[in-house]
Amino acid sequence: MSNSKCLLIASNRPYSGKSATILGIAHQLQKRQIKLGYGKPIGTYFQPDGTIEDEQDLQFISQTLNLPEERFKAPLLLLDEKTILNSLGKDTNYENKLIEYFNSIEGDLILLEGGGTLTQGNLFHLSVPEIAEQLNASVLLVVKYESLLIIGHILHAKKLLGDNLAGILINNVPSDALDTIENTLKPFMESRDIDILGIMPTDRLLQSVSVRELVTQLNANVLCRADRLDLMVESLTVGAMNVNSALEYFRKGKNMAVVTGSDRTDLQLAALESSTNCLILTGHTPPQKLILARATDLEIPILSVDCDTLSTVEIVDQAFGTVRLHETIKVECVQNLIEEHFDIDRLLEKINN
Repeated sequence: MSNSKCLLIASNRPYSGKSATILGIAHQLQKRQIKLGYGKPIGTYFQPDGTIEDEQDLQFISQTLNLPEERFKAPLLLLDEKTILNSLGKDTNYENKLIEYFNSIEGDLILLEGGGTLTQGNLFHLSVPEIAEQLNASVLLVVKYESLLIIGHILHAKKLLGDNLAGILINNVPSDALDTIENTLKPFMESRDIDILGIMPTDRLLQSVSVRELVTQLNANVLCRADRLDLMVESLTVGAMNVNSALEYFRKGKNMAVVTGSDRTDLQLAALESSTNCLILTGHTPPQKLILARATDLEIPILSVDCDTLSTVEIVDQAFGTVRLHETIKVECVQNLIEEHFDIDRLLEKINN
């Protein structure tokens, strides 16, 4: 075993914010001149075409943190159905491979990203508790706030991880729950020997999705302003009412994606005159030239999709808060949030004890 220390960033459920947390705390650790390494023992995210999103995450994180090749490592195991089926009935103990994997990453502190849940990978002895035990790792558990039911998840994690649990980061906490978390939940957890190291308020930007990502998710055609696909969409609005009602509705939105029929020129114009960052047209009628001209002038991308309105809305709605963190503007946002709301010095104390 190398002399490097290990911090394992884990979550109780997928899309809780592990990658964002890694980028945020790594920025603080690098400011303290700590030589970091990064790895992800199991890969779990796959596109419909079979490509591996984990590789994209790896490249984005390593580039953002300016890590040389010897300080980051691709997944040890890709946890897809084929791998699982082929392993049944065979020796699937990856303990020695995990140690070799860890030792191959250079750095004084190695940040490892766990699976989507605490138990994911247990078929291969690569669940979060098993990795923590094998590498004597400190674990930072990232919990996405939804309700006070997270208390049960945190207490369960403490049972599984014991002294390896260095602390908890609770993110996506709405403003009306911040006081309860800080003044009631945090002291309760501390009485159970569980440190709440960070309480991250909800941030609309971190929950947003780029127009480029929507193009990918919807398999859309870009009809104009393909140079503006980095615009961020914070909310979704459906244009299906009369134009007077739509105008009032659109004025309430901010940085919207508006989904409407390709034949509804009146609604399209109304959307373009509001805080719209993307217009998504359903149906097979080409938009009128005046719509394309106005959108081009306003620098608003227009997308055309083959899906019906309901399917389009479902795809876009699912994208919010579940897309990968691949935009520089989001990285800067999470770095600022971690600096303001996370106790990095307390985390280092726990790691070094």
